[in-house]
Amino acid sequence: MKMNHVGIMVGDMDQAVEFYTKVLGLRLIMKNTKIVEERKTAIGRMCIAVFGEGFEAFNIAHMVTTDGIGVELFEMKHRAERHDLDFARLGIFHFCLQTDDFETVMRKTQEYGGKVRMDVMRYHPDDDNKPAKMVYLEDPFGNLFELYSHSYEETYAADYE
Repeated sequence: MKMNHVGIMVGDMDQAVEFYTKVLGLRLIMKNTKIVEERKTAIGRMCIAVFGEGFEAFNIAHMVTTDGIGVELFEMKHRAERHDLDFARLGIFHFCLQTDDFETVMRKTQEYGGKVRMDVMRYHPDDDNKPAKMVYLEDPFGNLFELYSHSYEETYAADYE
């Protein structure tokens, strides 16, 4: 099975599109589109099935990463301003992107209203042959994301210590 896309709830679509394109380098493939709660179309019925009765409307934009993974941004009509990072709750709590340029992404994250949550960490600080590093950040709405300098498999393969 292959990863196809991830959906992210945001507080302001224009700000989110700017952040995800200018900070994380995603490419916008479908501009902000308004979806209204209705039962006449297949998309309308699907949205009611997913969000339930009474969501009224939302905006959606579609983006892709450089390796073609989709990212859907959702701006619900009735929404919180920020994501409440409650780690006691179940569910997805972050996504991870891979980059060679931690410094630029971290700087731009802060410039565009996000937050750097920690210093960059090396997985094997005492082994110069294993330079893999990572860091956690937030988008302007409190959605947590991680940066890796390496592939997932490189981190957790059998020789990982």
